[in-house]
Amino acid sequence: MSTMSSNAHLATASAAEVRPRSGPSRAGEAARYLAWLVVACAAAFLFVVPFIWMLSSSLKQQSQIFMFPPSIIPSPVVWQNYVQVWQVQPTLLYFKNTLFVVTMAVIGDLISSSLVAFAFARLRFRGRDVLFIVLLSTIMLPAHVTLIPHFLLFSWLGWVNPHAPLIVPYWFANPLHVFLLRQFLMGIPHQLDDAAKMDGANYFDMYWRIAMPLALPALGVVAMFSITQHWNEFTQPLIYLSSKDLFTLSVGLRAFQTELGIQQMHLLMAMSTIALLPLVILFFIGQRLFIRGVSLQGIH
Repeated sequence: MSTMSSNAHLATASAAEVRPRSGPSRAGEAARYLAWLVVACAAAFLFVVPFIWMLSSSLKQQSQIFMFPPSIIPSPVVWQNYVQVWQVQPTLLYFKNTLFVVTMAVIGDLISSSLVAFAFARLRFRGRDVLFIVLLSTIMLPAHVTLIPHFLLFSWLGWVNPHAPLIVPYWFANPLHVFLLRQFLMGIPHQLDDAAKMDGANYFDMYWRIAMPLALPALGVVAMFSITQHWNEFTQPLIYLSSKDLFTLSVGLRAFQTELGIQQMHLLMAMSTIALLPLVILFFIGQRLFIRGVSLQGIH
């Protein structure tokens, strides 16, 4: 009898779980979902408005940009602005300089940060945790605090005008990227290292053949962070670059604004759109890898 009663109790509980939710409960969830949707759309609209205005202004004539009331849709659409941008400024040269700096800095960042993260995550040595805490403490140090010492050092090395100050420091690891990669690598089972050692693999083999292939999602996230950082960097190129032939896009935009001011605002907006376009394309291409990497880091 006790067995039958317990089975009946379990059946009743299962039926209660399967029973659909009541109308008011589902209505409350729908209302909350709608409220969050409205808030998200409003926030997205606030972020998108400046970009819409920039794109619209890049396709207008100079006289139409500051009209009141403003018009979002250009009439007529002036595609010639995007042609003139390459003529009034050495925009192509700015692009080449930016691509060179970003490529070299990102490669150095990925190599050095992944090596340091692998050492902190997979190797066992005395003082490892203390060194990692010291490394993390440098993240809290504002970049402007070290700006003058860095400038004095690079000036002493004769690197004030070349691109070296924008590239060389990132070949010595980025603390934030080390932290992200180390957290991911900590989730890889250590049995893989033991099996590799039994097969005669050294530490570099474990880094290159085991850790890095498994850490591709995390490396993709770090690469996107690094590309965005170096592409938009303004302070350091402004300080270290004095020759216009070496300007990156961010400094080139500032030089264009200084030389022409608001007199050529339509061309400035066109140049800004061109500078932003590679990052937009990069995000849409790598958004799946980015989301996957962030979610995996949250799991580990």
